[in-house]
Amino acid sequence: MAKASDLKRGSLVGIDGQPYVLESLKVSTPSARGAASIYHFRFRNLVTKTKKDISCKGEEPFTGIDFERRPIQYLYRDGDLYTFMDAEDFSQFALPKDAIEEQMLYLVEDMEGIFALKSDGRILTIEMPQKVDLTVIACDPVMKGATATSRNKPATCETGLVVQVPEYLEAGEVITVDTATGNFLSRSSSAKR
Repeated sequence: MAKASDLKRGSLVGIDGQPYVLESLKVSTPSARGAASIYHFRFRNLVTKTKKDISCKGEEPFTGIDFERRPIQYLYRDGDLYTFMDAEDFSQFALPKDAIEEQMLYLVEDMEGIFALKSDGRILTIEMPQKVDLTVIACDPVMKGATATSRNKPATCETGLVVQVPEYLEAGEVITVDTATGNFLSRSSSAKR
């Protein structure tokens, strides 16, 4: 059993016999001396996709889930189904769009470094790498005299994700994006695709 104070974004727990993933957390510390910190969690049910908010003290126990973490590769999208391949046994499986709403804007065909979280023979969710490289397909033109410390502008990536990028970037460039926040991190070390 994990304590509330040990949980991190993306942690899997069992609540009322159902698997949940921790989407966000906030800690508030009361000003009274000796008062315990309060943890505010937002969980998403991996089966029904409903959200559940829980507030508790740091010592509260949460039931863990037995799951297997398997490396997978994203292959392609067919309508509302996203097809993946297990990197160990090469079996393929498809997940519906609503099962991976938060991850789909980071998926590029043939992408590796993704993990499937399985429990009782069923895929609960996929786990994205910390950062991904995406190609910018549309953004405002480069401003004359723009520097690295200039203002930001919106850029649309190949997956449809819109990211605020520095003014000096242009369409066709590859950027690195944080999958937890959706923020621009840097120009990718990869050349233009």
